[in-house]
Amino acid sequence: MGIVSLYIVLHFWLGTVGGTCSQFNALSCDECLQLGPQCAWCTLQNFTDFFSIDERCDTPEALLQKGCSGEFVEFPVTNVKILKDQGLGKSAGHTNVSYIAPQKMRLQLRPGSQLTFQIQVQQPEDHPVDIYYLMDLSASMYDDLKMIKDLGSTLSKEMAKLTSKFRLGFGSFVEKPVLPFIKITREELANPCRSVDFECLPTFGYRHLLSLTSSTDKFNEIISKQQVSANIDVPECGFDAIMQAAVCGDRIGWRNDSMKLLVFVSDADSHFGMDSKMSGIVVPNDGECHLDDNNEYSMTAHLEYPTLGQLVDKLVENNILLIFAVTDNQRQNYENYASLIPGATVGVLASDSGNILELIMTSYKELRSEIDLEVLGNTEDLQLSFTALCQDGAIITGHKNCSNVKAGDVVSFNVTIELKGCLAGPWRFSLRPVGFQDALEIELESQCVCDCHQIPEANSTFCSRGRGALECGACVCDPGFVGPKCECTEVSCEMCSGLGECFCGQCVCHPSSFGHVYGPYCECDDFSCLRFRGELCGGHGECDCGECVCHSGWMGEFCNCSTSNSSCVSLDGSICSGRGKCVCGKCECTVPGASGEWCQRCPTCGDVCSLPRSCVECHLKAKDPLDECAVKCNYLHATFSNSTGQNPLICSLQYCPEPPNALLIALGVCMSVLIIGITLLVIWKFLVSVHDRKEVAKFEAEKAKAKWQSGTNPLFRSSTSTFKNVTYKSAGQQKSDIS
Repeated sequence: MGIVSLYIVLHFWLGTVGGTCSQFNALSCDECLQLGPQCAWCTLQNFTDFFSIDERCDTPEALLQKGCSGEFVEFPVTNVKILKDQGLGKSAGHTNVSYIAPQKMRLQLRPGSQLTFQIQVQQPEDHPVDIYYLMDLSASMYDDLKMIKDLGSTLSKEMAKLTSKFRLGFGSFVEKPVLPFIKITREELANPCRSVDFECLPTFGYRHLLSLTSSTDKFNEIISKQQVSANIDVPECGFDAIMQAAVCGDRIGWRNDSMKLLVFVSDADSHFGMDSKMSGIVVPNDGECHLDDNNEYSMTAHLEYPTLGQLVDKLVENNILLIFAVTDNQRQNYENYASLIPGATVGVLASDSGNILELIMTSYKELRSEIDLEVLGNTEDLQLSFTALCQDGAIITGHKNCSNVKAGDVVSFNVTIELKGCLAGPWRFSLRPVGFQDALEIELESQCVCDCHQIPEANSTFCSRGRGALECGACVCDPGFVGPKCECTEVSCEMCSGLGECFCGQCVCHPSSFGHVYGPYCECDDFSCLRFRGELCGGHGECDCGECVCHSGWMGEFCNCSTSNSSCVSLDGSICSGRGKCVCGKCECTVPGASGEWCQRCPTCGDVCSLPRSCVECHLKAKDPLDECAVKCNYLHATFSNSTGQNPLICSLQYCPEPPNALLIALGVCMSVLIIGITLLVIWKFLVSVHDRKEVAKFEAEKAKAKWQSGTNPLFRSSTSTFKNVTYKSAGQQKSDIS
């Protein structure tokens, strides 16, 4: 047996015992690893002496079955390495306290594989809190400003019950001081409240007035000095102020380890996005700090309002939680904003801000009672799923938050990561509880490169004396050479029908999960034949190069036709009653007019006496019937013996009926026509009479209902005239009438 023939035989054998990885024809170790987490590569040098290089890629079990021992199998497995885990809270005994564990890890995943790990989060007991009070100072907030003059003291007393590390700051905003948001006459610029006979400050954008401090007296002092301003339109530049308070951390004084709360107080909506284009401001907000020496927003008339997406990015980046304290008429707007901002809450502010203390305390306790994980960084090619293991024992699949958490409680989260494909390099992302400074930093690497590729052997003697480089146990041939050991010169052959590869000028067909592929150019297979009722070749044949070869007793393109005539035998024992042929187990009638399952019905074929008529007449007329009628009756004897077993003459005499009586038939037809005609005439006459009676009755009824006027017609003049003869004086004489 030649080398190529042996290669083909073993190739097919390996196709039957190999795993799913071998079907994808990986030509290198790296390609093999990327097929799936179950694939491995054999680096044994002599493993493919007679096999294709793609046979090196298979499952570890299949490679072992093929003869590749475990020490030569390249099979990276998922790896998790904890780089930093110092425990939770103060009990861990570290100087730098962490409320999430572990703090740093490295993951190595195969494409398509999953990894699950657990993290723990503790709710701090005495967590530092920074509250920055950002207030709308438009004219409508005049009474609110008076109400919060002692807010610093009362808020500090309440927060002291929850934390010993509390600080408070203050800032204010109104609107961009440009048309069409304000009036720009000299008088209106100096006093925007001039039209209502009130003195107020010129319109400004955002002012930072007090950095975060533990001194409540300074906060109260700043509040007492504030005055309101005014603008024309209702919405304010609140988002401008939020952006500057978030990004100007050094000026505001945010602490790294504190819970940062930004309390936004307003009775109006906020401009955002492209609203400033109506004033000619077209430069997008850059998300940078622009506070001048007077702590005022210097770019308010030059940069657009920030978009909601920009606000979300900066608030998350700086770990700031937003509390919207707004009036009831603005509640719906800010609830829509809060639904898009992680950790944001909304509280309804009284018309004079009288409930601001209660609102801040309620929002703070709500935030402290919930732990919600957020993902920071690029995770586009990752599939992340979470399961929350809360402090009350509840296991919530698909959630990454726990509620009703008290100070000191510890909750856990199971995190499952699935890698979809290979990464260009190490990826870094973080998992952080909302409002916490601590986070779990994760470094992720994809295992798409084999270690054996690190040390290739150039011009290896194993590869036909230097015709290629030995890499991962396989030869990477120089141009012009092919084969497992680069032993063949590159000879062009047919395309192998796309189902094989050219090996030393011959096609070697790939194995298929559907069946066997063969032929000089891999053009044949045993699975692409026609199917009947879902079965290949109707289940009664073999598929040979796309055509069905039927088993004995079957025929047809689908091998679905039986060659047996048993189903075509009629009740008299003949095939299709002698009027057709049996095709595929069913009768096909050939005699005109014949029908039925066995062609047993035939109105135009005549009766039983018409067939042997010539034979009967011959017997009746001939002097020597046996000699003269032998030819005419020979065929009929055979026919009747097969069907009825009777002599045709006997059948003719027995079954031939008397001729019909023509006179009787004609008389019956005439009488039938006469009776039917008389019957129809009587029916017609009856219907006409009924109709006439109805019409007469209807006329009589209408006549009886008519009412005629009894007076004389004034237009009527009688045709008779009466004259009196004046000369006739006889009293007894009658008058003469002349008509």
